[in-house]
Amino acid sequence: MASHSIFEQDLPQVAANYAALTPVSFLQRAAALRPEHTAIVHGERRYNYREFWSRTCGLATALKAQGIGRGDCVAAMCSNTPEMLELHNAVPMIGAVLNSLNIRLDAATIAFILDHGEAKALITDSEFSPVIKQALQILGRDIPVIDIVDSEFKPANGESGGELLGKTRYEDFITSSAAVDASELFDIADEWQSLSLLYTSGTTGNPKGCVYHHRGAYLNALGNLITMGLNQNSRYLWTLPMFHCDGWTFTWGVTAAMATHICLRKVEAAAIFNSIADNDVTHMCGAPIVLNMLANAPADVQKQAGNRIEIATGGAAPPSAVIEAMEAIGFNVTHLYGLTETYGPATVCLPQQDWESLSLNDRSARIARQGVHYLTLQDAQVYDAATMTATPNDATQIGELMIRGNTVMKGYLKNPKATEQAFAGGWFHTGDLGVQHADGYVEIKDRAKDIIISGGENISTLEIEETLYRFPKTLEAAVVAQPDEKWGETPCAFITLKPDTEATVDEVIEYCKTRLAGFKVPRHVIFGPLPKTSTGKIQKFELRERVTNA
Repeated sequence: MASHSIFEQDLPQVAANYAALTPVSFLQRAAALRPEHTAIVHGERRYNYREFWSRTCGLATALKAQGIGRGDCVAAMCSNTPEMLELHNAVPMIGAVLNSLNIRLDAATIAFILDHGEAKALITDSEFSPVIKQALQILGRDIPVIDIVDSEFKPANGESGGELLGKTRYEDFITSSAAVDASELFDIADEWQSLSLLYTSGTTGNPKGCVYHHRGAYLNALGNLITMGLNQNSRYLWTLPMFHCDGWTFTWGVTAAMATHICLRKVEAAAIFNSIADNDVTHMCGAPIVLNMLANAPADVQKQAGNRIEIATGGAAPPSAVIEAMEAIGFNVTHLYGLTETYGPATVCLPQQDWESLSLNDRSARIARQGVHYLTLQDAQVYDAATMTATPNDATQIGELMIRGNTVMKGYLKNPKATEQAFAGGWFHTGDLGVQHADGYVEIKDRAKDIIISGGENISTLEIEETLYRFPKTLEAAVVAQPDEKWGETPCAFITLKPDTEATVDEVIEYCKTRLAGFKVPRHVIFGPLPKTSTGKIQKFELRERVTNA
């Protein structure tokens, strides 16, 4: 029925009252308001916001001069360097789409992504020349290559890299075209316009390409700023890869706060703690594996800043023992949850006032929950996937976590079937199983593919892993289902021990028996290093294959 409201007639949407939301506007504003404030620190390099904006405009101008514009894909193979921050602004500024490549991928996968995303140009750090050279040979078509030569790249013994693959160096490229007014560079007509292309790290088959839009990136960046309390005095250390979900959109969120980006090529404990001390870091992000590395670093390596550091972690739930260890060495841990499909963070475990009165053990267990939906997201709920109805807030009934809102991807590139399945019923299906507590907080129990069904009982691998991480000799742990003739499946634990420690299978099992229900205790324990994905996640599918084929 047509509306006859007086408020919906003769009120035009014009330039005076509407502008497409874009995260590029954050840099433009910062350069205007705080031009002399340090924007980026990288080794000996320093750029203020005026220089950051000028270099970004130079890159945008050069790309446009090469014929790249709205809807064209620009691929980037970069470490956490100033160039990557410039790319995150220059490429979307001209309406093009940034495709950040995972620097740990193999040549065949990179070639697939370059082909699937139809990249029109590739900007690559010379450290990755060996794998990029192979990828370009597999790709089999010419693509313009611009080489980044970073003085902070210092090959160790036996490492290759450094070869220049293109005809132009990055620093020459960004000054190759005459400067133009920034208003002539912007080609963002619609905030639904595609901004970036990021590929999931699937366990089988080719990766899927998630397409982000300007509106989602803008909103999620502001969500990060608010959630983590970023401001113009913040100093954010880049331990999270910028290629991962566009750095969870902190690539733009830190700039929105007019704070300082502190770049770091190598995610190593000593380098991180040195940078914390040298730059008086206030904020950082990292996967649970990074927190575990910092918590278990030698005491002489663990340098502290002059303040407690706010650190956000995401992905799998961080074991509460790791959270406790991080708090002990000067960090405040905020637990975020999200996926590539949701621009990174989608939920946050906001601390409640009464948590301060809890014991450290109980408080860290609460922090390990996935929490509530981001301020900039519409909703996140645990649903029964079969009936598409919400599960009760009883912390017992397991369902699938589903998400909807402006910070969910547009869909999977060239894959309408997968997109339709992901958005079935008007929600994005995460594939994560969890419960909802009485306070509405979500707690993930497992990935749908990881849950163990033993004798008809559902067993959360995360619950067992939580216990294993409290075993004093555990550095890393993972649990998968092992086929069992009697019970169907039983838990099998894989453990990496801390350096200079030893443990027996019986010792681990006895430890678990005093802390878990009998049917949840691992029947088998295997010691050794754990396989990981290129982003540091433990590859449970490989562990399942080991026990299935044993």
